Amino acid sequence: MKKIFIIAVFTTMMVSCSKVYEGQNVDPNNPTSVNAETLLRGIELANITVQVSHIQRITGMWMGQYKGATLLYKSLGEYSISGEESNDTWIYIYQSIAKQASVIREKLPNNKSYSGITKIIEANALGTAAALYGDIPFSERANDAFPVPKFDKQVDVYAGIQKLLDEAIIDLTAVSAAAVISNDIFFAGKSTTWLRVAYTLKARYFMETRDYAKAYAAALNGINALNVSWKFIPPALVADGDFNLLNTLIDQRGGFLATAGSYMHENLMKAAAVGNRNNTKTNEDARLKYYKITGTAASTELGVAAKNAPMPLVTYEENLLILAEAGLRTVGFAEGLLQLNKLRAVLKTNLGLAAAPATGGTILYEPYVAADFNAGGIENRGTLTPDKALMREIIEERYVSLYGTILPFNDARRLRKAENDVNVPIPFTTPTATKHPERVIYAQNEINANPNLPKPLPDLYLKTQVNQ
Repeated sequence: MKKIFIIAVFTTMMVSCSKVYEGQNVDPNNPTSVNAETLLRGIELANITVQVSHIQRITGMWMGQYKGATLLYKSLGEYSISGEESNDTWIYIYQSIAKQASVIREKLPNNKSYSGITKIIEANALGTAAALYGDIPFSERANDAFPVPKFDKQVDVYAGIQKLLDEAIIDLTAVSAAAVISNDIFFAGKSTTWLRVAYTLKARYFMETRDYAKAYAAALNGINALNVSWKFIPPALVADGDFNLLNTLIDQRGGFLATAGSYMHENLMKAAAVGNRNNTKTNEDARLKYYKITGTAASTELGVAAKNAPMPLVTYEENLLILAEAGLRTVGFAEGLLQLNKLRAVLKTNLGLAAAPATGGTILYEPYVAADFNAGGIENRGTLTPDKALMREIIEERYVSLYGTILPFNDARRLRKAENDVNVPIPFTTPTATKHPERVIYAQNEINANPNLPKPLPDLYLKTQVNQ
């Protein structure tokens, strides 16, 4: 791994956000010369870029949620990708997050708040890397003794991430609920909220390794309200500096990305489409309008790509859907239905997301009953068992509710192994394709500099270890 010390520093309010967002970095020779407390903001902003920027858009196109309209994004959407697309993300994960997190913990060895928060952010970044790339550097990361770190097996990385989150939970349990950290741009250091996030992340990664009982148990302690969700809401105060990242992309590369022509927008959610999600208890009109991306002029975007639209990292909706899926698998039908209906109640009342005033639309999310999933019911148009019909609806809801994250890509690969009967039937984005992508290509800089990469180098269609 290249020894590049990159610090994404958040200085005054949100003025330097764009430096983190689109690959412009402060690169001092000595990262420890920056105040350790200030480094937390840079880590947080770098993680936003990892989770909801370029790589997420690529997986979103592969999942039929966006459509690449022209030039680079058209090629990427049609599975033509090289390691160059991962270079910035790799740097953010290992230098702007993992390295700087270790610096903070070294500089503040007795501060349980900073220790716990940085471990959660690091776990999130490395968990995303493991999901996207498979085997990654983990045990030798951010350690000057290992300038060329080894690659750990994906299953071992997931185990290490669970340990890192357990350590974060121990740290934050010892912190007063009244403690405040002004440098924390998300929750001002509130330990009880960060603890909820940690448990939902644990549940997420147990889902990805198919340990559903542990996922359900962790989610019971996870994010339990909308205002506890881990989202970044851009202040949008500085032109081309602190806006929603989709909005920034449209401003800089208008016409590259849109939702017109995508499977999600033209087939799954549109009322007039054959086999769509709408029924006598569901109307996706409002959410479809909110999720729409025109993609040509940033100033005209009113929904998910508006300049101040929230960007999701770990949410209440995700936690409820983990409880729904893992609960159905391990507790039973009634638990899965209960948790799904809790999510539908959120959709029915959450006007800030499902029907933003600027986009409007009809809202209808009435609770389902068991009979809806019987053969011939409104949620079982075929001959599935009730359990399978409910599972299919939960998975489909995850695909829609977790829009804007990499999680639909993770779900599709997780279920493709043995449960395609409940998987969302994502079409190929190009007529010549015969296989769906199973991973993202390793960063080209890492390919060039680290001889420890897996051999032979995995291509786009080689399943990662947990999905084999």
